[in-house]
Amino acid sequence: MDRRDLLKYSFSGLTATALMGSGLREEYLKKIEKTGFKLASSANDEDYWELVKSEFTMHKGLYYFNNASLGPCPKLVVDATNEFRALLDGFPSRYMWGGWQEEKEAVRQKVADMFSADKEEIALIHNTTEGMNIMAHSMDLGPGDEVILADHEHPSGTVPWVHWQEIRGFKIVRPKLPILPESKDEIVEAYRKAITPKTKVISMVHGTNTNGMILPVKEVSQMAHERGVLVGVDAAQTAGTFEIDLHDLGCDFYAGSAHKFMFGPKGTGIFYAKKDSQKYLKPLIVSRAHFRDPSIRRLENYNTRNYPEMLGMGTAVDYYNLIGGAKREARLRELKAYFRSKIEADDRFALKTPAADDLSCAIQNVAVVGKKATDVKTALFDQYMIDCRPISGFDINGVRISLSVFTTKADVDYLVNALKTV
Repeated sequence: MDRRDLLKYSFSGLTATALMGSGLREEYLKKIEKTGFKLASSANDEDYWELVKSEFTMHKGLYYFNNASLGPCPKLVVDATNEFRALLDGFPSRYMWGGWQEEKEAVRQKVADMFSADKEEIALIHNTTEGMNIMAHSMDLGPGDEVILADHEHPSGTVPWVHWQEIRGFKIVRPKLPILPESKDEIVEAYRKAITPKTKVISMVHGTNTNGMILPVKEVSQMAHERGVLVGVDAAQTAGTFEIDLHDLGCDFYAGSAHKFMFGPKGTGIFYAKKDSQKYLKPLIVSRAHFRDPSIRRLENYNTRNYPEMLGMGTAVDYYNLIGGAKREARLRELKAYFRSKIEADDRFALKTPAADDLSCAIQNVAVVGKKATDVKTALFDQYMIDCRPISGFDINGVRISLSVFTTKADVDYLVNALKTV
C-alpha cells in the first residue's frame, strides 16, 4: 500500500466513532498525517532513524537499553491513549460497555495481521504473564503427565506451571539449554531428549530474557506435534522485534506483551491460540455469561477494563506498520552486527549471545571479564546514565543490552565507549 492507503487502513479504528465526539479530532488527524509522512519514507539512513528516535520522549540524558524489561511508547501512542482516556472520562458508561466494540475488533484485526494469524485466534489480554497463566490453568493434567520447561524460562512462564503442579500432581521436566549453541539443532535436540510418552505440553520461550537467544519454535512444534504434544510459547522478548508468522511457527499457543518491543501502553498484551487448540482453553476470569462464548473472546472476561490502553495498543501496531516489519527487523539486525563488531575482538569482553541471525536479534548480552554484572550495570548508570539489565545466573554474568528502533549508531558508540572505560 502507498502511504495514504496505509494511513487510511492503519488508523481506521481511531477515526471512526471513537473520536467523532472529540474536539481534538482534527488536530490529532493532522498529527497522524505528519508522523506518517515521516515514518513511511523509504529512507533508511541514520537521519531516518534519528527521526524515529525523535518520536520518543525519553528522560533527559538517558541512554535506554532496557526494552526487554519495559519499552517506551512513541508520542503517537501516548497521544492516542490520552485521547481515548479523555473520551472515556467524558461518558464513562457509554464507552466502557458497548461504545467501543467496533474499535476493539479493529485492534484484534490489526494484531492478527501483524502476526499473520486469523482474528478469531487472537485474544486481547494484559501481558505475557496472563497468557502463561491461561495455558497452565487450562491444561487438564494429573499424576503421570509431564510438562517440559527448559532452564531459561522466565519466572512468569515457570511459576504458573509450578502452581498447578502442586495442585494436580503432574511432573515438570527441566532440560538444560546450551548458552552459545552453534546451530538451532542443538536446542531442538535438548527438547527431543526430554520428551517421553508421558509428555503432554512443552512450554517454551521464543526469546530468552537472559541472553536474548531465539529458540526454534517451529522445529520444536513440528517434533512435538508428531508425538501428540501441545506447545505453548512465551513471546515477551520477541513480539515486535522481527516478523513473526504464527501459522508458520505452528505452535498451539503464543503469549506476548505489547509494552516491550511493540511500544504499546503498559499492561497490554496478546494471546494467540490456534483454532484447533482453542478447545483446551479455559478463562481465568468469568463475568456474567461471557464464559459460555465459544470464541476466543471468552478469555477476555474482564467486565470493566482499561479500554484506552487496549485501543492504544492498536495505535502501537499502526506505528509498527508505518515503519514496516521488515524494515524494523533489518535495522535491529544491523545494530546487532554493529554492536558486536565493536567489541568481539576485544579480550576484555565476552559475548554471551549467539551471533547467528536465526539465534538472536534485538537482545545481546556481554560480560566484562573479571567484573560482576551488577557492578558493571551500576557503573554504566551512575557514570553514563545508561540503563541496561544485569544477568548474573546461568554462568552468564553479563549485562543485557536491548537494541531498539530508537537506538542510533551514535548511541551504540556511546555504549561501547562506556563499556570500554568501565
